Amino acid sequence: MPVYRQLAGTRTEHPQRTLCRRRLLQNAAAGFPLLSLHGLLAERRSAANNPLAPQQPHHPPRAKSVIFLFMGGGPSQVDLYDPKPQLHKYQKIPIKLPRITRDATPNCRPSPFRFQQRGEAGIWISELLPHLARCADDLCVIRSMHCDQIEHSGAIRQLTTGDGVLPRPSVGSWTLYGLGSETDNLPGFVSIGAQGNLPGKPTYASSFLPTAFEGTSITDVNHPIDNLAMPVPRAIQSARLAAIRRLSEQHRQRRAEDRRLDARIAAYELAFRMQTEAPAAFDLSRESQAMHRLYGLGDKNTAEYGRQCLLARRLVERGVRYVVANVNNKWDDHGDVHAHKKPAALSDQPVAALLTDLKARGMLDETLVVWGGEFGRTPTAQGGGRDHHPYGFSMWLAGGGGRRGITYGATDEFGFFAVDNQVHIHDLHATILHLLGLDHEQLTYRYSGRDFRLTDVHGNVVREILA
Repeated sequence: MPVYRQLAGTRTEHPQRTLCRRRLLQNAAAGFPLLSLHGLLAERRSAANNPLAPQQPHHPPRAKSVIFLFMGGGPSQVDLYDPKPQLHKYQKIPIKLPRITRDATPNCRPSPFRFQQRGEAGIWISELLPHLARCADDLCVIRSMHCDQIEHSGAIRQLTTGDGVLPRPSVGSWTLYGLGSETDNLPGFVSIGAQGNLPGKPTYASSFLPTAFEGTSITDVNHPIDNLAMPVPRAIQSARLAAIRRLSEQHRQRRAEDRRLDARIAAYELAFRMQTEAPAAFDLSRESQAMHRLYGLGDKNTAEYGRQCLLARRLVERGVRYVVANVNNKWDDHGDVHAHKKPAALSDQPVAALLTDLKARGMLDETLVVWGGEFGRTPTAQGGGRDHHPYGFSMWLAGGGGRRGITYGATDEFGFFAVDNQVHIHDLHATILHLLGLDHEQLTYRYSGRDFRLTDVHGNVVREILA
């Protein structure tokens, strides 16, 4: 059919054939699969260049994410989870002791706090933790933890990196390296709260792993990330990012062996996405008043750690792989054993709220919660309090494929040495990785001429505490 166009009252005939709507759709439809293929190839190319792209685990995982509740300073096992009546019967501990510090004594320091068996499992929990006591049947309390470092800095390094002396990647960084991130709009590894006075950033550093796997530190929940607000309209910011990406790709083509650029590009793109998505994730005002009360946000004693725990839940809910919530050095009690009341009061309700909240949302089964400090405290006296104690202390796990309502391992009758079913920090790390679907012996990174791993040449999965 000829096509006619009406111009100034005249009719002009054009020789081209009519392109009717039906023919247009028929011709265009053949190109739609190519558009889809282009999109898939673009995603694959982007994933190949993205160090945080999701990775296949070594075996089916029990947990998708980890929330590590770090009790900095060393919570006392004999005042919280491991009652020792024998300390009331002796003036001096009748066993050979290692040297701890110059002013440590062999004098027994019995706990001034009452213990009670809680839950159907009958787990012993101190009166200092009344809220957590109601969650006893969700806990796997390990009483036989031990480590190699007696000072805070070395013990924190070992707990968070596996090495108490040398700079090494943190557990969260190893997790991201092995599994990648499940979220495109938030960091895959976040550390919340003050990290203490340690030099560097051992609790969230990536060390020799690529910098893309380093954690994001949030020291103030009320002002979580600097420069999060988008300074220009989204279209302009997007155009800027596209230009950076094009220039970076040209730069990368001449330096294919240098992977640092991939991390930098991924950081730029993540920062852009965070400007649109992160404000909602960090906005605790979006939670109900009932949730604020559950976490103790209205109480000045519990508000700080309550915000950390609530934010931790919001982050793992959005796919963040590893979150640390820090109680910074509050458990250090050389001078007064009663000083444990303060960190217990500020953390007990928020921790119990986190477990209750995760369970109510059906998230506890796929979220591994770990509670513990860098070491414990001596059952003997140091002044009015207790000294550092790496020889036998308590930690607990909840959810994420671990057994619930059990106590595992034991210290001696005075609470000094771990004696039954000992669990070293390396064993804890191996178990955490196992629950996430990673084999700690296969998760390695080539550096300085050899393959490194989180557990070095140590560590065994504690299979007795797996569900």
